[in-house]
Amino acid sequence: MSRPDAESKTEFESSRISGKGLRVALVVSRFNNSITRNLARGARAALLRNGVRARDILEVDVPGAWELPLAIRTLAERGHIDAFVALGCVIRGETDHYKYVAGEASRGLSDVSLALGVPVGFGLLTTDTARQAAERAGGKHGNKGEDAAMAALEMVNLARRFARPKRR
Repeated sequence: MSRPDAESKTEFESSRISGKGLRVALVVSRFNNSITRNLARGARAALLRNGVRARDILEVDVPGAWELPLAIRTLAERGHIDAFVALGCVIRGETDHYKYVAGEASRGLSDVSLALGVPVGFGLLTTDTARQAAERAGGKHGNKGEDAAMAALEMVNLARRFARPKRR
């Protein structure tokens, strides 16, 4: 649900979102590590607050944002994970490299979620400056890792709510 205020931050109704019994993987880019570690802390805290047991949170590091989609696909194909949270940070530089990495990583995350039918919380920051990234990784704009984790949980809950009954 979004508010029409200037910030238009997303709010989650935690009372309606449950992580009980879920296995969630945090897939975290090491590139811009000081930012992504804060995103991971926020995501983990949100999962724990909403009933996911610590032992049911798998955290996997990858080199950068580009590798997030393949890592998620690999994990999804090898084990039972109910949802993923992709955490990364791409900061605009002096070349076009930023737009290719940010755009293709984003598209890859969408593609893998749709292909596998598994929620992927989108915690990939794409900012102009390191300061903007820090503000979104626990600073004045909140923690987008937490938001991504909550979105992933909400989507698992939604899928379960509307799942077709199994035929005998």
